[in-house]
Amino acid sequence: MSEFLLVRHGQASFGSDNYDQLSDLGWQQARWLGEYFQQKDRQFDDIITGKLVRHRETAQGICEGLGLNRDAFTEHGGLNEFDFHSVVSAYLRQFPQEMPSDKSDARPFFKILKKAMEAWRNDELSAPVPESWGQFEQRVGEALAFIQDNYAGKKLLVVSSGGAIAMAMKHILGYGDDMVMNINMQVINSSVSRFVFSPRNVRLASFNSIPHLDDNDRSDAVTYS
Repeated sequence: MSEFLLVRHGQASFGSDNYDQLSDLGWQQARWLGEYFQQKDRQFDDIITGKLVRHRETAQGICEGLGLNRDAFTEHGGLNEFDFHSVVSAYLRQFPQEMPSDKSDARPFFKILKKAMEAWRNDELSAPVPESWGQFEQRVGEALAFIQDNYAGKKLLVVSSGGAIAMAMKHILGYGDDMVMNINMQVINSSVSRFVFSPRNVRLASFNSIPHLDDNDRSDAVTYS
């Protein structure tokens, strides 16, 4: 059976000067997931990541938990997150009155992110951003096609980001753009979604699973940033 496990990166460094790196908790989430895979004797024919630091670090943490000595992975830029910093910045330049007073609090940021994504999707941002919504959708589709075309009969671990995962599921399930924005907000750090695939189609088997965090002692480790 051809299958891939699509993992969102561990908690990144929200509120720091460099978001694109795992927090200490993000590393721990990744290692716990690797330990879970080891307990279940899960083996992978390849590990594919986006080209962001938080993707590679998550894959490294999973490998540490699995007991694998590996730090190089197959990369595909289609798995990268959209540049949400640029999208939000463009939105706030247009609507400066919505600037949150506490930039370290993720909750108001996520509210603004959803509004900014909607403006971006509808091509309503006056300031330029690195890619259009359509370009984002296309490159995520290219990442799925890369997997389908090159890994028939294989079992893969794929590490990406919440927005790219939500867009991948649009390709697979056929839902609308509004659902992409909603799903993006729901994907848990280090969560696992399972897909089975052939060169002709991809099917969802499970979504947003966190068996490695399903413990009372780890309830505080469930994060979304």
